Amino acid sequence: MTTQTSKSEVKVWDIFVRMFHWTLVLSFVIVYFTGDEDNLWHIYLGYYIGFLIIFRLIWGFVGTRYARFSNFVYSPTSVIDYIKSMLSKNPKHYLGHNPAGGYMVLALLFMLSITTLTGLKVYGIEGNGPLAGSTQISLISIAMADDDDEKYQRGEHEEDEEGEEFWEEIHEVTANLTVLLILLHILGVIMSSKIHGENLVRAMITGKKEEKT
Repeated sequence: MTTQTSKSEVKVWDIFVRMFHWTLVLSFVIVYFTGDEDNLWHIYLGYYIGFLIIFRLIWGFVGTRYARFSNFVYSPTSVIDYIKSMLSKNPKHYLGHNPAGGYMVLALLFMLSITTLTGLKVYGIEGNGPLAGSTQISLISIAMADDDDEKYQRGEHEEDEEGEEFWEEIHEVTANLTVLLILLHILGVIMSSKIHGENLVRAMITGKKEEKT
């Protein structure tokens, strides 16, 4: 006798998680491809991504069941075991994020946070945004206590240029690392969808996943 697996749809992703996910995807794509231009799309969508990250961090503690970090942040051992089971093509099915997916969420939030903060730092050095006028960090320390006004201004300008270049480089590196994580995330979604026989992209649109019993 052949045992059949029954399936029923369960609401997993709430509307806030889905809006966060898809608006973040769109915003990051636009911000990334306007990174070489000092335009309003890059600036304001950068702010928007920052607000999205703050919201997701808060929602990770007070949100619905599957949105909470406590639901999908597993021990490193669990992650390793899950990856091994993926390679054997017989992994345990999770309604929410699986252990590997949970760590990917944390990695993306962390990298997006660093990218946003370094972008704000660059913008602040240029005299704009919430970090404008903050203490500058540069690679070269310049002693200006006994300098005259002209040397002071020249040294301050050089320090600003050094600081801006430093933070721009970090901003670009973290943005590219975020892209790498996104590509790994997409690969993981494709693999998981194929192995479990489910459409994870559709699930993030409808909010529903199949519960296998």
